[in-house]
Amino acid sequence: MHQELLSLPKTLAEDVARNLVMVARLIDEDPEQAYAYSRIALRLASRVAAVREAAGFAAYASQKYSEALAEFRAARRMTGSVELWPVMADCERGLGRPERALAMAGEPEVQKLDKAGQVEMRLVAAGARRDMGQLDAAIVTLQSPELASNSVQAWTPRLRYAYADALLAAGREDEAREWFAKALEADKDGTTDASDRLAEMDGVEFVDALDDDADETEGESYENADDPEVRNALRASDQAEYYDEDDEDYEPLEQSDADADVDVDLTDEDAGTEETGDRDADRRA
Repeated sequence: MHQELLSLPKTLAEDVARNLVMVARLIDEDPEQAYAYSRIALRLASRVAAVREAAGFAAYASQKYSEALAEFRAARRMTGSVELWPVMADCERGLGRPERALAMAGEPEVQKLDKAGQVEMRLVAAGARRDMGQLDAAIVTLQSPELASNSVQAWTPRLRYAYADALLAAGREDEAREWFAKALEADKDGTTDASDRLAEMDGVEFVDALDDDADETEGESYENADDPEVRNALRASDQAEYYDEDDEDYEPLEQSDADADVDVDLTDEDAGTEETGDRDADRRA
């Protein structure tokens, strides 16, 4: 990419590079924003193959498969490389044309791919089979020396996971569980959710203790406090939620005073209250 950008005037190259950096940073967490940056880079340097490729991946991540396919084709014409062949085939799947993806899997370009590219093409072909309702054919498509190998490569977790998922879809649960376990064993970087799938098959339900505590105390307010001072402090510290103009016992406090009172009263053993906290919770294969 650096060499390609050197063909541009310096200032233009810097502008394009900045936008491409943002594409790389955002493509996983915010695909739509990454797509927006890719369009800027594309307007600035549409004749640079790396820009077309980046625009293709940003569109792909945003599920804009028609745009992605057009950009990948443009990049391939510029470079003559076949490395984008699998993702181009997957775009055909995204466009609802799995038969075209299968046709691409049988083209001579596949033989020119490196091992990782060939495995990726196999994954796409199996996905196309599943799109067409051919579950047994999908399973057979994934059966390969790469799947049987004990050697762990970057693509190993995804290949094993796809095989397990296809087995499960075909109702072969025992075999599926075995291969989800093998996927998890190879997945040191957490690229799949094999652990969650295994837990789901075993009927294990994960419960967050902190969330449970928050649920138990949800709705607790000054109205539940027996001590008038504690009740007043609780209400003053959270007026937006609990303020009641009709409560004659309410005595407004300054926020700093309210915080102080809450700190003191809530740690008092006689008050019989406990501090609780909120937490936020966060989940493509």
